[in-house]
Order: sequence, then structure tokens, then C-alpha cells
Amino acid sequence: MKAPRLRAAGLAVALLGALVAATPAQAAPAADATTIATADCTTDPATPKRQFRAMWIASVTNIDWPTKTSWTAPDRIATQKAEYLAWLDLAERLNHNAVVVQIRPTADAFWPSPHEPWSEYLTGVRGQDPGWDPLAFLVAESHKRNLEFHAWFNPYRISMPAPGGAGADINQLAPNHPARQHPEWTFAYPPAGVAGSRLYYNPGVPEVREFVQTAMMDAVERYDVDGVHFDDYFYPYPSGTHQVPDDATFAEHNRGIADKADWRRDNINLLVKEMGEKVKAAKPWVKFGVSPFGIWRNKSVDPLGSDTTGSQSYDIISADTRKWIKEEWVDYVVPQLYWYIGQYPAADYARLVPWWADVVKGTKVQLYIGQADYKSGDPAYGSFWMNPRELSDHLTLNRSHPEVLGNVHFSAVQVRANRLGATDIYAQDHYSKPALVPTMPHLAAKPLLFPVVTGAQRTADGVKLTWRQPADGVGPLGKATSYAIYRLDGRQLPGGCDLADATNLVDTVRATPGAVQSWVDPTAEAGKSYTYLVTALDRLHNESPASPVRFVR
Repeated sequence: MKAPRLRAAGLAVALLGALVAATPAQAAPAADATTIATADCTTDPATPKRQFRAMWIASVTNIDWPTKTSWTAPDRIATQKAEYLAWLDLAERLNHNAVVVQIRPTADAFWPSPHEPWSEYLTGVRGQDPGWDPLAFLVAESHKRNLEFHAWFNPYRISMPAPGGAGADINQLAPNHPARQHPEWTFAYPPAGVAGSRLYYNPGVPEVREFVQTAMMDAVERYDVDGVHFDDYFYPYPSGTHQVPDDATFAEHNRGIADKADWRRDNINLLVKEMGEKVKAAKPWVKFGVSPFGIWRNKSVDPLGSDTTGSQSYDIISADTRKWIKEEWVDYVVPQLYWYIGQYPAADYARLVPWWADVVKGTKVQLYIGQADYKSGDPAYGSFWMNPRELSDHLTLNRSHPEVLGNVHFSAVQVRANRLGATDIYAQDHYSKPALVPTMPHLAAKPLLFPVVTGAQRTADGVKLTWRQPADGVGPLGKATSYAIYRLDGRQLPGGCDLADATNLVDTVRATPGAVQSWVDPTAEAGKSYTYLVTALDRLHNESPASPVRFVR
């Protein structure tokens, strides 16, 4: 078993030596980007080297994408593609590095699923074939921009309320909908005839849990997604005094659990635990994350809870999110902290961030914060949200807690709306430079060789760099999925801290087929000298040593 690995390593060294020998005289020795940043470096908190940055792109009721107007466009497919590309343009402008896209909003699919019908939000008709594979396009175009694609699934929701949705009428679902074939898997909540009634899969039915996992895993197995993402919809949020109709299910499937509330939580625990295991068994590099309601429990009820008085997800929707973190069933968590900073005892953002930071501390679970862009500039949410700096202040507060590794903004249309200029403000204050996605050291990785820059020349469009990746993916070596480009002013060798933050990071690009990679720096000024370095990143964003530097006059 050792001989082939040694031969592969020898090939890599030989190839690397040949490429370095062929490197023009302007190239200088390599700088190790993984070690060049030391603990003694003073970094700029406004330009972190690594930070998860994303927005939710919601499809349910056509919140963000696709639009309802696209249904009647002369070329619906072309229109929907253009709409999605516009969201990616926005993500790029804001220096985001991921998108979280809802592809299974109501037990349906944005891909040709063998298990569930086509989503009505693609055509306006439940179950109608849209004539293309949206998910393949979404993933491919996101990756072209070097954006991670996190597939957002809703496990149990089947319908939205009437009149826009099917409501509680199972016969209004697509003819081939599994819920119509298995009505015993479902319940209506609130009850049929009550405003807001809709259908849910019953989380207490073992066949349901297996089915929804199978339906979601079809997308994971067949498409090159980077993450699997659940939001906060598990058991339905309470509506008045109406009770979830699962007495018979509890009697039949209680697994020896005496208390129904504990049983419901265990149902959701099983969903989360099993789904995480299935994702990792199929594709160990795919991340699994959940975006829960922002309050687990209040301290007045549970000493482990937060200093809040609002609704508790542990009790009202059976989501024991703290357990999922402590058991490390998820790779990341994005609590929806949709409240302002201030004297708000129910849920003060400034109280909740440190609580969540403390929960993830010492675990392998990464913490990102869900931001309420939808509230910014809307007087309906109170005077605090009329402060154009409220969201930027949230991100500033996050800096005091090193466990907070990023943010996800809800939702895309609200980010684009930029009410009060709030998006512009937080983008300038916090997203002025690109950032690499945080690594997940608990997921497997192989070492990467550094790239070798083979050309750097001025063109009419800027400075064009070309490089090669020696022995990419050979033997014990990792495969480069993308590259980071650093630029320093003047002709210089990088110092010990020059790559410690994003001050000198100018772009990240996706690897393209073929040995030679290229990129153009459109911001390079005429008559100015620069020093360029390139590093390779695997699909989990582990970084190689830096290339030999390349000087450009």
C-alpha cells in the first residue's frame, strides 16, 4: 500500500521541481500562507481573512427567486436564469462567499426528483415539469462565481395556506404527491377550516422521517452541493390554543418515551442526527447546518438558557438546538437573531450573541448569525430598525466574540432593497474585502501543493496572471477547487503578517478545467508596481502555501 503513495509523492516533487525550474527570473521563493500569519500579527477586524458571508434566497411563495412574473415571461426559463444570475451578481458585489437557496420549500423539488413533484414556484402549477433542471443550473452558476451552494430544505412542510397555497386540502396537491398516496403521514395545522391551516408531514411517523431524508438525500447524492441547510420549521409554530393532532401517533410510536413533549423533541433529534450521518456517509465534505429560532430556552425556565423572555424553540417547536450543538450532529448553526441591540428583555441581540457563542465554545460546530435585513428601514418593526447602522452595529458586536464566524442575511430581496442605505453601510464597514470561507478542521483534508505563477503581464483590461497547479489531486495530495489571489503594492517579499487577514486579498476564483489557470486584475493601476501571490484551496477551503511571488512593473 505504501509504494503507490511514494511514487505519487515522488511524481509531485519531480513535477514541482520542473515547474519551479521553468519559472521566470522575476519569481521569488514561496511564502507559506498557512504559517506566515503568526499569533503575533495584529489583524484588521474589518477585513478578516475568513468569514462566512451569505444571503438566503427563498423560493417559498416566490419571496426571492424565481419571481411570479417569470411564469408568464415569453421565455420563462431564460428569465428565471437571468433573475438568479442577478442574485449572484449582488452576492459578488457584497463580497459574499456563499448562497443558501431554498430548493425544497413545500415537500416538492427544484430538480427532477423521483420522490416528489416539481415545485409550483417554478411555473405556478403544482407538479408541472418546468422543462429544465433548475438545481443543476443553480449549483453550476454559483460555483462559477466561487460561491458555496448550500441546499436549503424544509423537512416537513407540505403546503402553504389558501388561497395562494393548497391549505389543508390534500386534493389540491400535485396528483403524484406522496402525501396524497399516504394521507396517514400528514396532519393539518391549525385544523382545516381555520385561517392559516396547512398540511405537514407528521414527524412522529417513522416512515415519514425515512421518506423525507430519502427525498432530500437524492439532491445531495446527485448534485455538487456544498451544504445541506434546514431552517427553523420542524413541528409547527403554535396557533392560538390549537393542539398538534398527534395523540394517536404518540400512542403507536412513542418508543417507550412517557412524555409527549420529550417524544416530539426526540423525533426531531432523530431527524437531525440521522440526516447528518447520511450526508457524511454519502459525501464527507458536504456541510450540514441548521438555522434555528434565536431562543433555545429562557434562563428563568432553564439555568442553561439565555437572559431572554421570548418564545422558546425547545418548547414550542420541539427543537433542542443546544443538544444538536453539544452532540456535534451539525457542522454549523445559524441562529436567527432577528432583534435589535437595546433594552428589549424578550430578546436583546447583545444578550443572545454571547449566549450562542458560549454554547458552541469547545465544540466543532461553527457559529454564524442570521441577520434580519427584512426589518431594516421598516417602521412597522419600531424605531430601532429605523437606524441605518443597526445591522452594521450587529456585525461590529460580533467581533467581540471570536466564536462568531460569519453572517447570513434574510433575505435576498431585502439585501437588494438597501433601505436607509443599511446594506451599503454594513458592506463598507465589514465586507469591503473578499474573505475565505472558514475551514472545518474536523472534516478530512489532504495537503495541497502551492501553485506556480507562470505569467504576469499588463493588458488593456489590467494585469493578467497565469499559473499551474503541480500534481493536483495526485496520490496523498489534495485537489485544488479554487484559488486565492493576493496583491501587495510595490516589489516586495511578503512579511510575516501580510497574508494574515484580507488586507491584501483581491479575489478568489474557481478552478477551471485544464492545467493552466488565469485571472485578470481590473483594478491594477497603470504605472504602478505590484507583487502577486496565489494560493490553492480545496473544496473545504484549506489553503496551500503561497506561490513564489510575481512582480509586475
